[in-house]
Amino acid sequence: MSNGDVFLGEVIGTAILILFGAGVVAAVVLNHSKAKDAGWVVIAFGWGFGVLAGAYTAAPLSGGHLNPAVTLGIAVDTGDWDQVPVYIAGQMVGAMLGAVLCWLVYYAQFRANAEEELAQPTLGIFSTSPAIRNPVANLVTEIIATVGLVLPILAFGLTKGLGESGTAVLVVAFLVVGIGLSLGGPTGYAINPARDLGPRIVHTLLPIPNKGTSDWGYAWIPVVGPLIGGALSGVIFNAAF
Repeated sequence: MSNGDVFLGEVIGTAILILFGAGVVAAVVLNHSKAKDAGWVVIAFGWGFGVLAGAYTAAPLSGGHLNPAVTLGIAVDTGDWDQVPVYIAGQMVGAMLGAVLCWLVYYAQFRANAEEELAQPTLGIFSTSPAIRNPVANLVTEIIATVGLVLPILAFGLTKGLGESGTAVLVVAFLVVGIGLSLGGPTGYAINPARDLGPRIVHTLLPIPNKGTSDWGYAWIPVVGPLIGGALSGVIFNAAF
């Protein structure tokens, strides 16, 4: 795959991922949304379907990593680092684009939220935050959850039938749903540095009235934790398989 194909595929695929993922959170938490208060299960499945749509779309161009932690895990396992910067650049651009598209879709709801007597903070639509702020515990959660994502993805590559049938992406989508349901409670399961950092930058820049803080003091955890988890997954896979 050429660098151009990889970059374009990751931009498009990650934008779709964030559009669906941030979109489902906006749908559930913003007032005047028809999905208001639909709950955590809906959010988990929305993110899973975002992975499904984004990865299938990007697969012919880039393989559909959509996540620097996945890209890093594959590079650690294979020793092939040549296109890692291209993948990550595409993922970051795509994540920011997807966040902007989500804001446009819910523009009227964001404006209505700002006009409410008690405006809701909007960062949670774009990026993650912990239920209990404990940097060590939050970091460990993100590392473990990301190993729970990347190590199975690497192992799925050993199952020949998944690749031949084209169902590998579907299985990964359900894996993301499972991580959200089982491991998402403590930190909101970033498990993807681009997914958190790109939209956080957009949240900082967008003219959302009464949007609240972008919480840059926490922002390193959903970046560093998944990168450590991705690298560990590559090491474990290379040693065990």
